[in-house]
Amino acid sequence: MNPVISTLMITTALSCILIIVSFWLPQMNPDSEKLSPYECGFDPLGSARLPFSMRFFLVAILFLLFDLEIALLLPIPWGDQLPDPAQTFFWATSILVLLTLGLVYEWIQGGLEWAE
Repeated sequence: MNPVISTLMITTALSCILIIVSFWLPQMNPDSEKLSPYECGFDPLGSARLPFSMRFFLVAILFLLFDLEIALLLPIPWGDQLPDPAQTFFWATSILVLLTLGLVYEWIQGGLEWAE
């Protein structure tokens, strides 16, 4: 028998067995706690439609900026193999300086202060 066909048959059989077992194995015993809208053990209080703080968005944007910085600096080890590694160093340093200046600006403006 062809090894590809046997591999497909084994994976298909194993997948079907796992699907059938996953439906039979779990015990379904619903009680009042599991049937409540929140499974945390207490009744919900107040409205779920509270205004969202803009500070969370600021932290997310700052995280994305510095995550992008890492992505931009990843090719540096390969850039050392170029004919002019000084140019690679220049661009990497300029990216770091630009992002550091942005961080300092946010810090001075108080954008990183969580408590008001």
